[in-house]
Parts: sequence; C-alpha cells; structure tokens
Amino acid sequence: MKRIAAVLLALGAASAGASGLQSLESFVKGVKSGRAEFTQVVTAPAKEGQAARAKSSSGSFEFSRPNRFKFIYRKPFEQSIVADGQTLWLYDVDLNQVTSRKQSQALGSTPAALIAAAPDLRALQADFKLADAPDRDGLQWLLATPKSKDGQLQSVRVGFRSHTPAPDAIPELAVLEILDSFGQRSVLTFNRFEVNAALPASSFDFKAPAGADVIRQ
Repeated sequence: MKRIAAVLLALGAASAGASGLQSLESFVKGVKSGRAEFTQVVTAPAKEGQAARAKSSSGSFEFSRPNRFKFIYRKPFEQSIVADGQTLWLYDVDLNQVTSRKQSQALGSTPAALIAAAPDLRALQADFKLADAPDRDGLQWLLATPKSKDGQLQSVRVGFRSHTPAPDAIPELAVLEILDSFGQRSVLTFNRFEVNAALPASSFDFKAPAGADVIRQ
C-alpha cells in the first residue's frame, strides 16, 4: 500500500491578467465534473552518492464535485483510489488488498481536495494558505501550503491552462506538483481533459473484489 500512500501525498499561452488564484476560483466554480488521462512521475530525494530515482505511472482521473473522485492507475501497476462521498477506498490489485477510510478524515489538506473535492474556494482556504505563483510553461500557477503542520504534505503547485483570453473562460487543469515532508516530488500531468463531463454517481461506486483482504481504518 506504500505506492498508494505516495499517490495521496502524492491525484497554451497564459491569458493576460490571469492569476493562479483566479484560475483556481474559476475552476472550482465552473467545473463541477471532469475526466482526463494523466501521467505521474514520482522522484525520491537523492541519497548520498546516488542520483535521484524517478518512477513513472499513468491512468485516468474522474471527479464530480463535491467529494467524489477516482484515480485509476493502469501502468506499471494496477491500483484504484475511489472516493464515493462517504468512504475513501484504496485498492492494490497486485496485493489484492483494499483499505477503506472515512472520507471526512482522509482528505482535508490533500491535493485531491484542491482539484476535486472542495465545494468552493472558502472550503479550501480553511485548510490551505493559497497564493499566486509566477507564470511558467504557458500556465498560471497557484501555490497551496497546508495550514496544518502535522501532515506529510509540504506544498502543492497547481498549473492551469487557458485556451482563450475571455475573462469568463474556464481554465483547464494541466499539472499538479506535489512535495511531501520527506522531500519526495510527484508531478501529475493531465491531458484530454473533459470539462463538466456527464458522470453518474454510480461511476464512483466501489465494491471490494471477491477474495480481497479488506482493511478498515
């Protein structure tokens, strides 16, 4: 389950005048559901005498605001992270093991709360200090720092892409850069993002596979 825990710590030109904070607010207000493909690169801090090691994975992401989302990892290992609104389910196919936690206790200051779970900006500001970051790579960036010092998350940078300079345009989620308290860096890059996709609540149902070891926390 260490791979899944890392994921949880680890889920065009910039428009004139737009900022990361404005993009996040527009995204939370205007995007009530969505789906995309993603790639993830997790880089552990370099050890003495050794180069930093990077591991790549890929899969799909869906969410329906508030509080429903799922990350389905297909390569190199099959894993699922599903939030059904009440429970957060973590399934490791190789281990045939399911871990379940109360969702209200599991999210809080997490990257998933930033992009998928929170109903509005005020809810995010209860758990994060939000600030604009400099534009980079044609994206508007936001820096989110957890207010709680007890967690394993150090910071999250969120990059948004705008396809039109219109002030009411909905930005597209492009990149998440996650840094944990151990110095591990995880970068998720999203593509083929579909805004306000028609996703029934049943899309986020989860049932433990027959024979799986279920651990309730």
